[in-house]
Amino acid sequence: MTAATGRLTTSVAPAVAEILFERHLRAPEDPVAAELRPTSQVDRAHVVMLAEQGIVDAAVAGRLLAGIEELRAADFTPLRRLPAPRGRYLAYEGHLVEQLGAETGGVLHSGRSRNDLNATVLRLQLRSPYDRLLAECDTLGRALTAGARRWPTTVMPAYTHHQPAVPITYGHYLAGVAAALVRDLDQLEHAGRELDENPLGAGAVGGTSLPIDSHRTTELLGFTSPLSNSLHAVASRDVVLRLLAACTVLGVLLTRVAHDLQSWTSTENGLLHLPDDLVGSSSMMPQKRNPFLLENVQGKAASALGALTAATTAMSTARYTNAIAVGTEAVGHVWSALTATTDAVVLLRLMAEGAEPRPDLMLRRATEGQTSATALAERLVVAGVPFRTAHHEVGDISREAAERGRPFEEMAAERLTGRPAELLAGLDPASVARAATAGGGPGTAGVLAAADDATGRLGTLRAAATARRERWAAAEKTLTSAVTTLISRSAA
Repeated sequence: MTAATGRLTTSVAPAVAEILFERHLRAPEDPVAAELRPTSQVDRAHVVMLAEQGIVDAAVAGRLLAGIEELRAADFTPLRRLPAPRGRYLAYEGHLVEQLGAETGGVLHSGRSRNDLNATVLRLQLRSPYDRLLAECDTLGRALTAGARRWPTTVMPAYTHHQPAVPITYGHYLAGVAAALVRDLDQLEHAGRELDENPLGAGAVGGTSLPIDSHRTTELLGFTSPLSNSLHAVASRDVVLRLLAACTVLGVLLTRVAHDLQSWTSTENGLLHLPDDLVGSSSMMPQKRNPFLLENVQGKAASALGALTAATTAMSTARYTNAIAVGTEAVGHVWSALTATTDAVVLLRLMAEGAEPRPDLMLRRATEGQTSATALAERLVVAGVPFRTAHHEVGDISREAAERGRPFEEMAAERLTGRPAELLAGLDPASVARAATAGGGPGTAGVLAAADDATGRLGTLRAAATARRERWAAAEKTLTSAVTTLISRSAA
C-alpha cells in the first residue's frame, strides 16, 4: 500500500487497513470447522455426562470420545470428502458409526435431538464475537474518558439545530458520549445473559425420559444454569433479537457521534484535526483530506438494524416450537451484524483517539456564536427579572450585536449600563462554562466526575466479562480432563 499521496504523508492506520481493505482478501472461515468444532464440543460434554450417569458404558464412551478427538485433531478432514445430503451433523455422526461401529458411534445421540444441539451450538458460536464486541466497546469507553480528562477546559460551543447554543468543553462532550456508551454496553451485557443458559437436554421439544444431568453439561460447557423448560429451550432464539436490538441502539449512538465529527472536521468548521493515517485522499483531487472512516462508521452501524428487521420478520412467521425460520433463517443475520457493529466501534475509537481539538478556533466559535447569552439571561433572573422578560431583553441585545457586527459581551455591557457589575463579570464563554456546575454542566469538576463515573461503570462491566471468559476457560479445562480420563480408562 502506498504510504504517501502527496497531500497525505502516511498510509491509513493498520486497524483501518485490516477492517476495510485486507480482511476480505483472506480466505473465509472454514464452514465445516465453524459448525463441527462447537458441535463436537457439545458432544464431548454430552458423552462424558452419559458415562457418568451410567446411560452409556464408560468404555464405550471412551472409545467414542477418542473418535471425536481424532476428528478434532484432524480438523475434520475425513468429513470434507463425504456427501452431506441431510446436513453436516448427520454426516459427522454417520462417520463415527462407520468408523467405530453402531455399538459405539450409535450411542452419541442418546437423550438428545438436533433441536437442543443446535440451540446449544449457537450459544457457543456467539461467545467469541459477543465477547469481542464488549471488549471493543470497553476500549472505546476508555478512549472517551481519557479524552474527557485531557480536555476538560477546552471550550467549544454546544450545538442545537446545527447552531451554537451554550458554551461547553470538548471534554464535556466526550464524557457525555462515554455516559451513553456505558448505558448501551450495559444493555449489551444484559442482552447476552441468555448465552449463559444451557438448552442441552431439551431434546426435540419435550425433554427426554433418560436420566440425563443437565447441570453436569452446564458445568462442562461453561454455562451458569440449564434452561428449565424444554419448549422454551428449542423454540426461542430471543438472544439473537436482544443482541441485535442492543447493537441497533448502540449503532444509533455511533452514527450520531460520527455526524458530529464529520461536521467538526470539515474545512468550513475545522474544530478538530485528524492525522493523515485516519483520512483518505482522492484518486482525482490531490488536495483532499477525507474523513471517510466516519462514513464507514455510519454504514456499518446501520447493519444491526437491517439484521434485526430481517430476523424479527423471520421469527414472527413461526409458531412457538422448534422452527427452521427461527433457528436457521433468523439466526443467519446475526453474524454479519455483530462483525459490522464491532468494526464501527473500532473505527470510531480510532477517530476519538486521533482527533485533536483546535482550542483557539473552538473558543472563537463559542464567542462569535454568542453562547453566553443564556447565562446573561439567568443572571438577570437572579437579579429579580422574570425569565421571559430577561429572555426578550437578551435576545434584543443579541440581535443588535449581530446587526452591528459587535461582540455580544460589549453590546451587553453597553445596553446594561447601570446594572450591578457582577451581572457582566465573567461573561466570556470560558467563564460561563466553568460556572455551569449544576445539572451535569461543563464545569471542570463535573466533567471529571462524569469521566470517573463512566470509568467505574466500565470497570464493573469489564470485570463481569473477565469472569465470564474465565468461566469458559475453566470449563474447557474441566471438560478436557474428563474426556482424557475416559479415553485413558477405555484404552487400559
